[in-house]
Amino acid sequence: TIDKFNNLEYATYSKEASKPCTASFNSSLYTLTGGNMFAKSICEGYLLKRRKWPLKGWHKRYFVLETGILRYSKTQQDITRGKLHGSLDVGLAVMSINKKSNRIDLDAGDVLYHMKVCPRVPKRSESKHTWTHTCSVRSLLLMLNVNFFIFLSLSVHASLKSVHDALAQERQRLQDTYHQSTTLAEVRVYAFMETGLVYEMCVFICVRVLFLTDCLLGCLSRGVLLFYRASISKTPNSVVPKNTGRRTTLAAHCPDNAQVGLMQILYNNIGKDLSRVSMPAALNEPINLMQRLCEELEYSELLDTANNTQDPYQRMVYVGAFAISGYATAHYRNRYKPFNPLLGETYECLREDKGFRYISEQVCHHPPISACHADSDNFSFWQDQRWKNKFWGKSLEIMPTGMVNVTLPRFGDHYEWNKVVTCIHNVLSQQRYLEHYGEVIIRNLNGNACTCKITFVKSRYWGSDTNKNEVQGTVVDQTGSVIHRFGGLWHEGIFCDTLPTPQCIWKPNSQPKDYYLYYGFSSFTLELNELTPGLKPLLPPTDSRLRPDQRMLEEGRVDDCDKFKEEVEDMQRERRKQLAKKGQEYIPRFFKKAMDSSGRDVWLTNGTYWKVRENPGFANTHNLELW
Repeated sequence: TIDKFNNLEYATYSKEASKPCTASFNSSLYTLTGGNMFAKSICEGYLLKRRKWPLKGWHKRYFVLETGILRYSKTQQDITRGKLHGSLDVGLAVMSINKKSNRIDLDAGDVLYHMKVCPRVPKRSESKHTWTHTCSVRSLLLMLNVNFFIFLSLSVHASLKSVHDALAQERQRLQDTYHQSTTLAEVRVYAFMETGLVYEMCVFICVRVLFLTDCLLGCLSRGVLLFYRASISKTPNSVVPKNTGRRTTLAAHCPDNAQVGLMQILYNNIGKDLSRVSMPAALNEPINLMQRLCEELEYSELLDTANNTQDPYQRMVYVGAFAISGYATAHYRNRYKPFNPLLGETYECLREDKGFRYISEQVCHHPPISACHADSDNFSFWQDQRWKNKFWGKSLEIMPTGMVNVTLPRFGDHYEWNKVVTCIHNVLSQQRYLEHYGEVIIRNLNGNACTCKITFVKSRYWGSDTNKNEVQGTVVDQTGSVIHRFGGLWHEGIFCDTLPTPQCIWKPNSQPKDYYLYYGFSSFTLELNELTPGLKPLLPPTDSRLRPDQRMLEEGRVDDCDKFKEEVEDMQRERRKQLAKKGQEYIPRFFKKAMDSSGRDVWLTNGTYWKVRENPGFANTHNLELW
């Protein structure tokens, strides 16, 4: 197979040598020694790499592709000295090709490379019409794929060889046992062994044991889930307070987006970060990502309960239930996406009935980062989230990378946890459904008494609908012993059977009437974008409630929303250009950049928002003009 790629070369231009420098990929890179294939050389050379934001254009960098790892630096000498500018695992990256611009994009989630071949300067004796590039993007793409495939196959071969050696040793052991015995039964065993039947029977029995064990564990898991669901169903629904004075519907029903050319939009952006792709207004819902973060506080009473619970293990159970509750509203929200906030856009939510106040700001645009902070008498809550969206043909993955933080002042606890992957299946059809999968690890940074592990179980292809959205959680002590178990479905409720009194510790509120006509919003979400006459004078002009295109969509003016949305995005691009010309970066107004105990960059509140709101008031201060 390697012979097909012989003499594939790509040419780059070297200022030092004033002539093209070539790097080739052919069968001489690998040799066979004792039946095994070993790497003999590497692929290397100069390529053009796109500059990192906010700079524009391309610069020449020296790339080295070895054992599936792509590294680059400014020159070959820097590579030799170990002075790297970056590296990327090709096997974990999504590769896309743009033939029109002769470019290859490698996206590994948190690292994104845009590369293209340096144009070779033709010699004087060459005609401009007859000279062509030695390299094509296809050649470079083949090198990236084949290089990784060969080393991956070597790893698989090594694993299979170790299995083969283990079976050969077992066969030899049985032969030795025969030579030391003379009983008729052992002779029969040896006869079977010589024909290979004993070996096949052993393998068959092992496979059957593993299969039956897996089935037994699956039955036990389903039995526990059925018990949890039955217990949750017996728990009365949470009572939503009536006559709160807040709205219960929107001004208009959600638009029908079945005719929107979503397939063409996604097809043109396969493997790309969709947060940078402008979508038609009909695909949006009239709230943005900062308001989505506020939705995670809908069941903040779980944190109130945790702050009043003496036992540290039980406190962890309630914190775990709160971490799960933030995903509940997504069950009804698979048809529309939230607005992307503008850089500098803010949002506040003051809920006296729940006892907390919340502030959020869009602190970065590339990559998009939304920072938020909420506090009450019983807890403080903050996070800064950045999302990576990947379209895989039939599904869309949303991968948050930030950490969630909660402190409980009564006990001095500081809990921190990650978020799981959200996947929308059948994204191109009207039978879309959503699921979360992955593991959440909750740690108390101010104490090591216990840790919580929550698993969002990925649905099986042949599984029934009753087993979808399963979640399992355990609280373990320092020795790893399980203290508490809880589980259920993240859209139905969570039951804990290890508390002194087994009980349902969380159950979502019932959906409002005709929720399907209003984007699948819960009662809490319906109130997020409400703008009352008494609230408007207190808000800064950058608040999301005052964003015109989002308000137009809420009122059913989809065409007007599309037009204004383009104007708002053009204004944002112009502001970025002006900052780039001045060599400046945007400085958030209400959040500051810091570093957490693990060395990660985080965005924390600077504590000025509520002070400015009270005195002198946002109407008496200088504010950004976002729209």
